[in-house]
Amino acid sequence: MCWNFKQHQQKQLIQVIDTHAHLDELENLDTAIKKAKEAGIVAIVSMGSSQNSNLQTMEISRCHPSIVFSALGLHPCVLGEMNPSELENTINFIQKKAAEIIAIGEIGLDYDKRAIKSASKVLQKDVLKRLLSLAKKHNKPVSIHSRYAWKDCFNLVKESNVEKAVFHWFTGFSSVLKEITDAGYFISATPAAEYHEEHRRAIKETPLERLLLETDCPVIYGREHRYTSAPADLLRSLRAVASIKDIDEAVIAQQTTENAVRLFNLGMTISQ
Repeated sequence: MCWNFKQHQQKQLIQVIDTHAHLDELENLDTAIKKAKEAGIVAIVSMGSSQNSNLQTMEISRCHPSIVFSALGLHPCVLGEMNPSELENTINFIQKKAAEIIAIGEIGLDYDKRAIKSASKVLQKDVLKRLLSLAKKHNKPVSIHSRYAWKDCFNLVKESNVEKAVFHWFTGFSSVLKEITDAGYFISATPAAEYHEEHRRAIKETPLERLLLETDCPVIYGREHRYTSAPADLLRSLRAVASIKDIDEAVIAQQTTENAVRLFNLGMTISQ
């Protein structure tokens, strides 16, 4: 996919990419996209998490082709709600539409006790292996959910020989983080970087050339003051990363945008 940023060059000093959003879950999508553009967000990778979510995600990208790019996935937390036929249909749909998307995601493992109660580790791993095989076959990057399953997720991604991956909203062990970045994979920073110590530690330890920005909207963030996130809140991720790393925001923006372009093969021309 190719895109040229020339139309933005005079309008925005800082151009950033939201590499992980759930636009199908937003209540006021058109308003959110308008505010995102005004804030300098030049691309949003919208993640699918179920069959219905995947269908909505593709429709959103068709309605907003200049800024929204689709990824199709199957979130580990929905597996327990699916019967075998629904599972097969969803995986087959992702394979059928692989040429039309820029990534496979959100996929992964979730070892929170509530998730395991709904879908066993064995089932989660089996589905992840199948989806990683699809990504390898179609040469697509993957967006990985890895809550409390950081080492298993890394091992399965590495064993699949998938070349491009981002471990989104990473809060895992430093040892696994080093394996991820040494393998050439990425992690992404959310607005939780303003306050979540494990996430902040991971961002601090990640080389800038291995870092992306995301919102995971419409996740609710904050501690004293809670808010429902939207793509424009990517600027909060940007500012938090700049503060953690003590690097100018413009430098963070340029490098993370270049990283996202490379990971998702967007073929964009960036000039700041």
